[in-house]
Amino acid sequence: MKVGGAPLSRMSDDELLGLRFCDLDVSPDDTALGRRIERLLGEMEARGFRYRPYVWVSSEWMTPVGLTGFGAPFYLCHPRLMRLERKMMLEAEGSTERECMKILRHETGHAIQNAYRLNRRPRWRELFGRSSDPYPETYQPRPYSKRFVQHIDDWYAQSHPDEDFAETFAVWLAPKSGWRKRYSGWAALKKLEYVDELMREIAGRRPPVSTRERQDTLASMRTTLGEHYVGRQATYATDHPAFHDQHLRRLFPEELSAGSTRSAGAFLRANRKALRRAVSVWTGQYQYMIDQVLGEMIQRSGELGLRASVEDEEALAREAAIMLTIQTMNYLHSGRHRVSM
Repeated sequence: MKVGGAPLSRMSDDELLGLRFCDLDVSPDDTALGRRIERLLGEMEARGFRYRPYVWVSSEWMTPVGLTGFGAPFYLCHPRLMRLERKMMLEAEGSTERECMKILRHETGHAIQNAYRLNRRPRWRELFGRSSDPYPETYQPRPYSKRFVQHIDDWYAQSHPDEDFAETFAVWLAPKSGWRKRYSGWAALKKLEYVDELMREIAGRRPPVSTRERQDTLASMRTTLGEHYVGRQATYATDHPAFHDQHLRRLFPEELSAGSTRSAGAFLRANRKALRRAVSVWTGQYQYMIDQVLGEMIQRSGELGLRASVEDEEALAREAAIMLTIQTMNYLHSGRHRVSM
């Protein structure tokens, strides 16, 4: 692909950030995303569905209310855009096959709900709640609750009735998920059994709602990629967990002798990438938010003049990851957990 005569793959970060979304002419064709969409459609066919979701390219994952298809993020359509996403956000959501299939099934759950107006059914409302409830800006997850399936990170099923259904559907649709055994004894099993019964009922039927409408297509968006990332970074950098000096002093004792240490800031910088990845896996939080906390830890460690022992840096890295995980979990339990998909 070329933009203004320059191949996209050769453009610098600054050149890419100056582009508007409408300047991008990308599609899932001949990409890993396209192959994964075909895999999704195969899963729907194997279940006997007449309904098929349609997919367009947008700035992010989305299923607008009332539409029977969904948008997928632009960066999944080109390796150069994927690299930019990772640089700006430290990860690219949906870039691995496993994660992408999870999200595709989740968005299909939203779309099939719209296509068959499932949220109007009394039993649906009894099990999942009212779809008309407003989405909260934040939510407080209960990690050990057995009332919800666990699928996408952040215990996302707990954020809203529509997300609860989409997550339950995604677990049901995944081949060989073994959901009956996995959720045996859970209250969530009733939801899965209902979805199983409901999907068998509607699979061979033509959906009452059939649209090809698309919202927030790339061609309609005049926002630059730079403006897009400024907004996303602000979203995931706000309200991150605070840490206190005593936590840092416990990790990096002030009585350490200078000869057997290096600066705590240098230690954290050397382990920054591994720490944020590990804590992201453990907590389900975005790496970008975790990296902001690490940046503040590095800065404050320097201000306090703290030193890190060089005798067992592997053990110290584990302790740092535990401390960072605790801070992140405190954030999750504070009720400030953002609804983002």
